Amino acid sequence: MTSNDSPTSHTWPERISGLYDWFARQRAEGGVSAGELPGTWNVFGYDDINAVFSDYATFSSDFNDFAPPDLEMDWFAKGNFFFSDPPRHRQLRGLVTRAFTPKLVATLEPRITAVATDLLDNLAGRDRIDLIGDFAYPLPAIVIAELIGVPTEDISLFRQWASAFVATQTEKGALATPEEVAAFKPTGLAMRGYLLDHVAKIRANPGQDLISLLVDARDESGNQLDDEEIISFVALLLTAGHPTTTGLIGNAVLCLDENPDAAGELRADRTLVPDALEEVVRLRPSLPRQGRLTTREVELGGQLIPPGQVLSLWVASANRDERHFTDPDRFDPRRKPNRHLSFGHGIHFCIGAPLARLESRIALNLLLDRYADIRVATDEPVEFHNPEALMGARQLPVTVTTA
Repeated sequence: MTSNDSPTSHTWPERISGLYDWFARQRAEGGVSAGELPGTWNVFGYDDINAVFSDYATFSSDFNDFAPPDLEMDWFAKGNFFFSDPPRHRQLRGLVTRAFTPKLVATLEPRITAVATDLLDNLAGRDRIDLIGDFAYPLPAIVIAELIGVPTEDISLFRQWASAFVATQTEKGALATPEEVAAFKPTGLAMRGYLLDHVAKIRANPGQDLISLLVDARDESGNQLDDEEIISFVALLLTAGHPTTTGLIGNAVLCLDENPDAAGELRADRTLVPDALEEVVRLRPSLPRQGRLTTREVELGGQLIPPGQVLSLWVASANRDERHFTDPDRFDPRRKPNRHLSFGHGIHFCIGAPLARLESRIALNLLLDRYADIRVATDEPVEFHNPEALMGARQLPVTVTTA
């Protein structure tokens, strides 16, 4: 069965439901199927996707040869280790992790708490809010802005850039089309100019921000990141980092609204919050799929796949694989073990996972502190992103009762 059997609903809530029905059918029918476009495949099962994540030699993350040649846009992939293979991946990630460390992330907790508290204070007296626009978006955007040392007044730019980037995530495959890349180019050039100007200022007057640390980072051989490698990593944070955390916070509220008993458990026992958030990430991953490229002929899910094929790895399906998760469609804040694949696996495990977990834990605890009741509004529709690109709400009207 090909992806022509994929969901065709035109409203996003129906599309989300249709996606999960499609995933279940595809897992039952073997878990690997040809995609709608020639040379593309969809992978749905947990074991197959985990195997792909674990074998970077056979399943490459480097799509540079597939991207339309454009010297003005090459910077976007230059320091982006998400789309690179060893040894280049090892070198880039090694340099970045010398600056973007778990210790650095841990030091952010007081500031994240203060930013989240200020955002909620600004909503005092209101019984209705847009959870995304008023809280879940500005929180990680402000944190990222302060982390890289740019004015927080510019976070509206970040949202524009992230939205333009998400629009390049085609419904037909894991790669953007030449038309989608061309549409993103003005945004990409604006990002490049903004970030290069900021890096130049940092080089002239370094501080304690992440970019200063990236400028100073060097490996055992003395190698350092150049400006375009630095801005490529920062662009990854701006286009894929904070929007996914926004999605996680919004998805947490949606899950609790749909599961009031679980919400009551969390209010009664806050030690459940970290596990509950892992369950949100499993059930509603912000990024529903990842892409890989076959480097040789390989058998996967009973299908013989030639080299040079583009794979869409549907982690949103793997996370509901019945062979790995009991009652997989149920939200269970006590689920253990919970070995979801939303943050990836292997050498490409998400470098931003510790920050996303910290921000969402602080955000959810403060929401539960501040409001005795949080409910999705019934008189106004939730607006969703295209769920094949970013699984989450772009606008989430909720009614709140102050504790």
